[in-house]
Amino acid sequence: MTELNAAQINEIRSNVMGAAAKVPGALIGLGVLFIILGMIGVAGQVIFSLVTVNILGIFLFAGGLLQAIHAFKSAGWKSVSVQLIFAILYIAAAIYVWAFPIPALEAITLWLAAIFFVTGFLRLVSAFQHRHFAEWFWLALSAAISILMGVLIMSSFPSSSLWLPGLLIAIELLLQGWSLLFLGFAARSLTK
Repeated sequence: MTELNAAQINEIRSNVMGAAAKVPGALIGLGVLFIILGMIGVAGQVIFSLVTVNILGIFLFAGGLLQAIHAFKSAGWKSVSVQLIFAILYIAAAIYVWAFPIPALEAITLWLAAIFFVTGFLRLVSAFQHRHFAEWFWLALSAAISILMGVLIMSSFPSSSLWLPGLLIAIELLLQGWSLLFLGFAARSLTK
C-alpha cells in the first residue's frame, strides 16, 4: 500500500468537500447566523413557536397557489379537479394556521409525540431483531429515549405545544449552525 503525501491528502479532502471548500467564509457566516438564531429560539421558545407556525402558513399558502397554477396550466388533464381540491385544502389550511395558531401548534405537538412513539417502537423492534450484534444496546437505548420523549411531550400536553416546536427548531438551528461552522473551518484549513 502506498503512502499519500500531504498534497494528495489535501486534494482528496478538497474533492470530498466540493464547493464548500471554495466558500469557507460563507459557511462560517451561515453557521454563526444559525447559532445566533438557535440561541434566540432557545431563549424565546413561545415566540419562536408562533413564528414557526406562521412560516408554516406561508408555505401552505404558497403550496396552494402553486398547486392552483399547476391545475389551471394542466387543462385537458383528467386530474385538474383533484389538483384544484388540493390547492383549496392547502390554502384553507394556511388560513386556519394563521387564524388559530395555538390549535395548529397543538396539532404539530401531537404529531411530534406520535413520531417519537412510532420511531421509538420501530427502533425497539429493530434492536431486538439485531440483538445478536454487540451494538444492539445502543439502538435499544435510542428507542427508549424516543419513547420517553413521546411520554414527556404527552405528559405536559397541551402546554408543551407552546414551547416544544420552537425549542426543537431552535435545537436544530444550533446543531446545523455548529455543523456549518466546523465545515467552514475545515474548508478554510484546505485553502491555506
